Order: sequence, then C-alpha cells, then structure tokens
Amino acid sequence: MTSFLRSLFLAAGVAGLAVSVSAQQEVRLPDMGSTTTRVLSPEQEQTFARDFERFLRANNLLIEDPLIRGYIKDLSFRLVSFSTRSEAPFSFFVIREPSINAFAAPAGVIGLHSGLILAAETEAEVAGVVAHEIAHVTQDHLARAMEAQQATSLPTMLATLALAVAAGAAGSPDASQAVLMSGMGLAQQFAINHTRQSEAEADRVGISLMAAAGYDPHGMAAFFERLNTASRAMGQGPPEYLRTHPLTVNRIAEARSRADSLRVRQPRENELFHFVQARLRVIMSNRPDQAIEWFRLRLVREDRPADAMRYGLVLALTRTRDFDQARAVLEELLDEQPNRQMYRLLHAELLLAEGRSDDAIDILADLYRSFPGSAPVTTQYAEALMHGNDDELAARAATVIRAHLRDHPTDLRMTELLAQASDRSGDRVRASEALAESYYLRGGIPEAIEQLEKVLQRTDLDYYQRARISARLNELRSLHFRQINARR
Repeated sequence: MTSFLRSLFLAAGVAGLAVSVSAQQEVRLPDMGSTTTRVLSPEQEQTFARDFERFLRANNLLIEDPLIRGYIKDLSFRLVSFSTRSEAPFSFFVIREPSINAFAAPAGVIGLHSGLILAAETEAEVAGVVAHEIAHVTQDHLARAMEAQQATSLPTMLATLALAVAAGAAGSPDASQAVLMSGMGLAQQFAINHTRQSEAEADRVGISLMAAAGYDPHGMAAFFERLNTASRAMGQGPPEYLRTHPLTVNRIAEARSRADSLRVRQPRENELFHFVQARLRVIMSNRPDQAIEWFRLRLVREDRPADAMRYGLVLALTRTRDFDQARAVLEELLDEQPNRQMYRLLHAELLLAEGRSDDAIDILADLYRSFPGSAPVTTQYAEALMHGNDDELAARAATVIRAHLRDHPTDLRMTELLAQASDRSGDRVRASEALAESYYLRGGIPEAIEQLEKVLQRTDLDYYQRARISARLNELRSLHFRQINARR
C-alpha cells in the first residue's frame, strides 16, 4: 500500500473525509454540507480539522502563505460572526487546486480551491461563496443527506471514495471509475440527494449573511451567473463549482431578487483582496513569465486596481530574477506609499532574492517591532534571519519563531524553520522536538513518536525538558492509538 493510499485511508477512517476523482485525475474535494454528532462522533469532530489539514499538507494541497491564509480567515470569520452558530468551531483552507470549486465538510471545515479565488472579480464574489458554504454547515445539510441514505454507512462511502482517489492518483482513471461503480456511485448519489433544496437554502442564508457582514449581496448571484455564461460561451462543460452546486435560471433570479431586497448598512470592499489574489496567482503559476504578461495586460486595460497589479508584477519579476524591472516597478509603489507594510515586505523579498540579506533584515526587524503579531512579517523576518549561516541570527530566529508558534501551532513552515534555527544555534533538544512536530504536521505521527522516543534517550535532559517531551509523546501515542482503532 502506498503512502498516499495510507494517508487517504487515515483521512477516511479517522476524519471522515469524502473525496472524488475527475477524468483528469485531479483531486476533487466535493461540497458535503455540514456536520452534527449524527455524522461524526464527538471525538472525531474535535480532531477532524487537524486531520484534514494534515491530509492536505501531506498531499501538497494546502496553500500556507500567511498573507493569503490570514485574509481568507478574516473574511470568513467576519461572516461566521453574523451566523446562527457564531461560537461554533470553523476552519478555513485554501486548496492548491486550479479548478473552480469550494466545499463544506464535517466539523465546520470549509475549503476554497485556488482557482475559484482567481476567477473572482470582487471580494463580494468570494464572500458569497464562503457565505454559501457556511450556510451548508449552519443548516445541517450533511446530516440531512446522510439521514436520506440510511442504507449506506459513512465508513463504506468514505472507503469507496478514498480508493477511487488512490486509483486516480496512481494514473488509472479507468480503475477509479471501476471502484466508484463497485461502490454504487455513492458520491454522485450523495450529491443528488441533497442538491436542490440544500442549495436554495444555502443561497438564502448565505445572502443574508453577506448583507449583515457588509458585503454586496449581489456578489453571490453575479459570480454564479458569470461562471455559467463564460462556460457556455467557451463551449466547455461547466466549471467544477457549477457541477457540485447546480444552477438553474430560477435559482439565479431568486438570488438576485433576494439581494435586491436587502440593504447593506456598512458596505465594504477591502482592496486587500486584489493583492491577495495577485499573490495567489504568482504562487499558482507554473510559468512566471505568463503571470508577468497577465499583470501587464491588466495594467494596460486598467480593468483591475493598478497597485495590486504592480504588486503582482514585482512578485512575478522577482521569481524570474528580472531584478532591475522588479525594482523599477517597486519604486513606483514605494514612492506613493513608502511606509505601507505590504510594500516594505515586498521590498525585503526582492532584497533577499538579490542576495542583500542584511538590508532585508534591517527592514524586517523594523517591521517586526512595529507589527509584532503580524504573521506575514514574522514569517518573512524569520526566513531572512535564516538566510545565511550566522549562529547569532539563527538564535534570534528561534526566539521569534517560538513566540509565533504559541499562537500558530500548526504553521509547518515555521516549525521546520525552528528545527533548523535551533540546530544551527546549538539547541539540539529543541531542534529534535521541532523536527518531531514537523513530522506530526505532515501526517507522520509514527515518525514523530519515534523522533521523540530518541530524544528521551538522551542523558543530558533536565527535568523540564524531559517532562515537556514526555507529555507530548503521550499525546501523540494516544492519537495514534485512536487512529489505529478507527481504521479497524
């Protein structure tokens, strides 16, 4: 059994993850609705988000850029705060997938495919999709769908779909289709049983959430309609989002009519959306030169905010190591707003790429003092401190990272940096602990346990180190035991 297949069974057995496979052998994460204890046990609900995040990370499906994640989290929880379950646990993820799709899963887990964010033209359109998925959760649509399929157990459905994904990922679409057929088309049947009624209710509740949170409620219908029109004009099948969220003329009309009836008291349109979108476009691009042309074309057309397009252009030019052009465009931004955090971070990123790490560290140290709780600032500062081979800078990086991880314990990149910084600065125990934690965050719980067991064999541990490591080891052993039992 391959490691990928094992991870899928782990996700299915422990977390209750349902996934499907397209003909293009891409990982697809479908709209699943919501969760209650009727779908998952209380214990599974508590661990589902962490298990799901590890699954995404282990398969390189998670966008972890702090600016992008922070923006989506802020937008999403603003919407949640106006829902009927504002105190319920929610987790939001940006999926490294170019297709246009989004989904809601058990325990308040909601994911947006990168392609959907890139396809949007306004913040309100993304907010509309997120609000729709939040509504699936708050209205218990997954539980309703599962009740309608009493003859099919959740483990059976999940195991079938996990096998289908594994077959598709192994390069055998025919095999994946065969597995789905042997499972009686559970994924398709699941969607049919809760589509129309659930989608209409999610539209209604989601549009109300948008208006309450200050987003233009027309954004939801506008996004749906534009996707539908564009797919027809291009002579292609509908985007993945329209297949998992089927549209009708009446549905779009009803959404538009409901939006017309709502009044937004404090309308908002955060310009940060276009910067986040530009950054995501560069991250997702396999051809930075194509991204460069895309940004230049938008600057000529003047159909997107110019500052955000120049920001993306600098990023793309930096990726292609065209430093002179990148600096010329960056100077235009800095001339207009020399103290803007985002531009100063961009400047430091360019300096690091040019090999001018001391200058970059000076900028980032100043930003860190001014914005000590900023995840983008802290992450970039730590990476800059680790750019060379200076032991003192590595010790400073370790201090910065430990403070960050107290608030962001699942930050894999910073956990890995902590292992490197601790090792370089001579703190071998902390380095080993951080290495074990990085295994855990990647889904390798047995490897994390083995690493901590080795650390406990050291004879130079003090009382506090031994107690800390033993406590974490017991936590991981307990989690591993529960996962093994869940697979049986």
